[in-house]
Amino acid sequence: MSTAAVVAGTEPENAWAGQGAVLLDIGGDVGALVVRMPASAVGLEVEIRRLDDVVRRHAHTHLAHVAVVARPVVGGHLPSLVFGDLVGGRYELFEKGRPDAVALTATVAGGTVTAADWPL
Repeated sequence: MSTAAVVAGTEPENAWAGQGAVLLDIGGDVGALVVRMPASAVGLEVEIRRLDDVVRRHAHTHLAHVAVVARPVVGGHLPSLVFGDLVGGRYELFEKGRPDAVALTATVAGGTVTAADWPL
């Protein structure tokens, strides 16, 4: 087994996450969602599910998920989630693997970045 394979198995999925700006490709009916998170949530993984898709989902549906990262901002760091490339609509967010414990519902509009706060 190569050293690279061993190291890759022990490192975070994206070791560079949160190191700089996030590139968003939005426009038309595609928007993005940025969620401000408490500092205690850094590292937590959060899944997102479009409400319009809830009726059609089944057990094998893959849900997008991102980790809470302390992103650099003027004057320090801000723990946050960034979900880019979302078709406009209503979304539910919850801790990964806990789809019945919805923590936040947000409406994303195409061509815009929607901001929300995770409940404390």
